[in-house]
Amino acid sequence: MKNYTITVNGKVYEVTVEEGFTGQGEKGGTSPAPTAAPKSAAPVKEPAAAPKAAAAGSVKITAPMPGKILDVKISVGQAVKKGDVVMILEAMKMENEIVAPQDGTVASVQAAAGSAVEAGDTLASLN
Repeated sequence: MKNYTITVNGKVYEVTVEEGFTGQGEKGGTSPAPTAAPKSAAPVKEPAAAPKAAAAGSVKITAPMPGKILDVKISVGQAVKKGDVVMILEAMKMENEIVAPQDGTVASVQAAAGSAVEAGDTLASLN
């Protein structure tokens, strides 16, 4: 182990570093040099994500963060005003109100109570 004194933004820290990986092989030899892929190899493509069902409405209400839908307060065909609570999203042990971004009629509801959502997922749409 080696001891070092490090100064960060004027504050002095005493640090002990355990000696370990040196970039060499186990017996003190050098590691083999990395090799490039042959030029004939085709590039690997990531599989495309399955497309989600398109919402019927023109205004999307999306999840601002990952979490769990606790309550859905709207139904298809219901009129909503800007700022009306449409769903309750639990994230990081907090209940977050998801509100309508504008006046409209609910065209579709893609999330159900108890479902897990990711940031950016479409929860509902308005016309």
